[in-house]
Amino acid sequence: MDVIDSLYLGTQANQALDAPLTQEQKKSMIDAAAQKLAELMEILRIDHRSDPNTQDTPQRVARMYVNELLAGRFTAPPRLTEFDCVETSSDLMVTGPIEMRSTCAHHLMPIYGSAIIGVIAADGRVIGLSKYDRVVHHFARRFQVQEELTRQIGDYLMERTAPRGLAVRLRAVHMCKTHRGVLASHESQMISSAYYGVLKDDPELKAEFLEECRALESRSRG
Repeated sequence: MDVIDSLYLGTQANQALDAPLTQEQKKSMIDAAAQKLAELMEILRIDHRSDPNTQDTPQRVARMYVNELLAGRFTAPPRLTEFDCVETSSDLMVTGPIEMRSTCAHHLMPIYGSAIIGVIAADGRVIGLSKYDRVVHHFARRFQVQEELTRQIGDYLMERTAPRGLAVRLRAVHMCKTHRGVLASHESQMISSAYYGVLKDDPELKAEFLEECRALESRSRG
């Protein structure tokens, strides 16, 4: 399949393709992207042919985008296998901070920070803690808007695990704000949250989740 002739023009930047790319499709995409990146560097009057610093930059950057920064669009989401907890519990479980690295869809600049996830399981069914990290990493590896990333993580966990309650909280620095425009301090961060089920409807549970977030974030900064 020719990647250029099959552009997914109706697919948003932070949405997955209909099917994961094969290795052959990835190679074709990398080669095509490297060619366009070389053209961009030439327009910007950057010598990528003889300058030792930028000689192989178009190919390197193309591989980075396809295999790393946008991997969440081109690969299948992580499988979430549930198992029975030793004791059925309706207590709140909070995990984090989970390191989060993404790319701003507006300026293609890095977004970095952390995620905290709170869960109240249904009928004692739980997933392994590392799966929450994998879900965050999967959806972050796209051109993203933080509010939509927060909701994508929550929607996927709700759809696949159906807990009684779920909360997702992201805290991040946007380098499109710190390295351009107003040149804000890296202390300037954005917080976004999404709540589901009893964690959305019960003020006491929501307050408990936020208190755990403050404790985890305080410890990570200390």
